[in-house]
Amino acid sequence: MKDYDEATAFLGQWGRFQQVVFFLLCLSIVPDGFVFSVVFLTDTPKHHCLVPEVNLTQDWLDAIIPVEVVNGRQELSRCSRYRLDEVRNLSARGLVPGRDVNLTDLGQEGCVDGWSYSRDIYQSTIVTEFDLVCNEEWKQPLTSTIFFLGVLCGSFIAGQLSDRFGRKPVLFVTMAVQVIFTIIEMFSPSWTVFVIFLFFNGLGQVSNFVSGFVLGTEILAGNVRVLFSSLGVCVAFAIGYMFLPVFAYFLRSWTSLLFGLALPGLVYIPLWWFIPESPRWGQKKKAILRKAANINKVEAPEVIFEDYMAYTDESDTKSTKHYNVLYLLKTRNVRSMTVILCMVCTGYYGLSLNTSQLHADPYISCFISAAVEVPAYISSWLALRYLRRKLSVISILILGALSLYFIQLVPQELSYLSVALEMLGKFAITTGTSLMFVYTAEIYPTVIRNTATGTCTTFSRMGGCIAPFLLKLSAYVAYLPYITLGTLALGSAFGALFLPETLGKPLPQTIQQMHKMEGLPAHSPLSSLFSCP
Repeated sequence: MKDYDEATAFLGQWGRFQQVVFFLLCLSIVPDGFVFSVVFLTDTPKHHCLVPEVNLTQDWLDAIIPVEVVNGRQELSRCSRYRLDEVRNLSARGLVPGRDVNLTDLGQEGCVDGWSYSRDIYQSTIVTEFDLVCNEEWKQPLTSTIFFLGVLCGSFIAGQLSDRFGRKPVLFVTMAVQVIFTIIEMFSPSWTVFVIFLFFNGLGQVSNFVSGFVLGTEILAGNVRVLFSSLGVCVAFAIGYMFLPVFAYFLRSWTSLLFGLALPGLVYIPLWWFIPESPRWGQKKKAILRKAANINKVEAPEVIFEDYMAYTDESDTKSTKHYNVLYLLKTRNVRSMTVILCMVCTGYYGLSLNTSQLHADPYISCFISAAVEVPAYISSWLALRYLRRKLSVISILILGALSLYFIQLVPQELSYLSVALEMLGKFAITTGTSLMFVYTAEIYPTVIRNTATGTCTTFSRMGGCIAPFLLKLSAYVAYLPYITLGTLALGSAFGALFLPETLGKPLPQTIQQMHKMEGLPAHSPLSSLFSCP
C-alpha cells in the first residue's frame, strides 16, 4: 500500500500547481505580521497634567508640573501637578517660583483637567484617546493581553474547525474576521467596547496562519514542503511584520493605522478561486488531484489513482470519527509529546513585544525586531534540510537561553551589547519556534494535524498574553523578564530530548501510522510526569 507522497509522485514537486499554492498561501500569510500592531496602538506617549487656560505668569506655567526622579533621571510628573488654586493665587501676587516660593511647600493634586500628550511620535493612540494613564494605566497592558487571548482562542478553535470542516473554508473565514473587526474597532466609543472588538479581531489574527500552514504542508511534498513550512510562510510573516512600522510611520493616528492595516485583507478575496482544498482532507481528493495533474500538464495513471483511493478509503474507514483536542491527551506517549511541543512555543511573543522598546524610536525598534526574523527563518530552513530535528531544536534553544541570561552581566554603559544579546535571543527563539511548527506537523497525522498545530499555537499565544505584565516586572528586578524567558527556553530544550525524530520520514496519514513512529521511551521521566493520576 502506497502512502500519499508515493501515490501523488506523478505530480512532481515543483509544477505549476505547487508554485501557485506556494506563493498564494505565502501571500495570505503577510497580514498576520500585523499581529504586533498593538505595539503602536497601545504605546504611551510622554504626558503630564493638562493646565487649563488661566491667568498664570510664564514662570508659573513652567513650574506647575512637579519634577520627579525616575531611574536616576529628572522628569516631569505624569500624574500630578501643584494645586491650581494655590498657584493662581501666588501668580496673581507676582511671586516667582523658586525665589519667592519654595515649591516643596505647595500642595499637589491629580490631573483633574485631563492630560497633555506629546505628539512628537504619535498623533494619537488608544492611550491618548481613552486616557489609559495614571490610575487607568493598568488597562494599557490588559489591552494587549485581551488581544492575545483572542489570538489564543482563535488558534485553538481554528485548528479543530479545520479538521472538521476543511482547511480552506477556515482559512478564508478567519481572514474575513480579521478584516471586519479591524475596521469596526475604529468606531469604538469607549475602551471597553474597543477591547471587545479587539478580542474578536484576535480570533482571526494568526488563526489563518495555522490553516494556511497546514494546507501548504499537506499539499506540497519533499524539499518544497520543507521550504514552504520553514521558510516560505515564516518569511511572509516577517515581511508583514516589517511593513507594520512602515504603515505606522505614515499613519500616526490609531484610527488611520487600523484602516490601513485592514485594506490589504480585501485583496485576498479573489484567492478563493485559486487556492485548493487539501487533497489529504475531505471527499474530493480524486478531483483535486486530477485538476492538479491538468495544471501541471502531466498524465495521472489510473492505477495510481485507484491505489491511492483504496488507501484513502481504508484510512477513512479507520478514521470515521472526528478527533478533537482531547485525543492529544488520551494516551501517555501522545500526551507527553503534546505537552513538550507546547512548552517550546511560549517565548516568542514575549521577546517580540519587548524588543519594540530597543530604540528611542519605536518604528526603528519594531523594524529591527522584525528584520532579525529573516535570518532566523533561513537558519530554520537550512537546519530542517541538513540536520536532525532534535539536534536543531535543542541547540538553538540553549543558545537563546544563554544569550538572555548573559544580558544581566553586561554593564549599563555597554547598552548596545545588551541589545545585541537580546536580538541573539530573539533570533534563537524565533528559529526554535519555526522548527517546532514543522516538527508538530510531521509528528501528528492528517486527521488531527490541524488540531495539534492549533493547540501548540494556542500555548505559544500565552506568551503574548502574559508578556505585557511580564515586562512590567523589570520595574522591580531589571532582568527578571530575561531570566524568566531564558529559563523557559532551557526547559523546552530539555523537553525536546524526548520527542521522536522525524527527519526523512513521510507525514503520517492515520492515527495508526503515528503510533508506529519512534515515540517516547516507555520509562521516560516525562511519561510518569504527564500521566493521569
